[in-house]
Amino acid sequence: MTERVLNILLVEDDAVDVMNVQRAFERNNVSHPLFLAGNGLEALDVLRSDRMPRERRLVLLDLNMPKMSGIEFLQALRADPDLASTPVVVLTTSNDDQDKIDAYNLNVAGYLLKPVTFNNFCERMATLDKYWALVEMP
Repeated sequence: MTERVLNILLVEDDAVDVMNVQRAFERNNVSHPLFLAGNGLEALDVLRSDRMPRERRLVLLDLNMPKMSGIEFLQALRADPDLASTPVVVLTTSNDDQDKIDAYNLNVAGYLLKPVTFNNFCERMATLDKYWALVEMP
């Protein structure tokens, strides 16, 4: 079985968290291309441009960001007919019930809390990679 490329957009404003995702991908041999955006406005720009392939996309989304929060990004994404079906997994430190409700009401594919330790973070990224390897998507 040949692994199909998944184009991943990480929407994260914290440089340490970006580095942790990159290191976790490296440690777990996740070879999917990783595109970066520092906030929701940048992410929408990347998704609407030719800087990222339009097929087999997944967004990893932080919620607490400047300029446009993760929830505001999700609202704009779901309102855009060209982007509305893009799968999004929230990756955040927010354990707030309202954030979870708001995210799921905007059809996120999952809500993951950022683990405190790097090893746990690596395990979470490995599990996420295995899950998306099994999901049938165009």
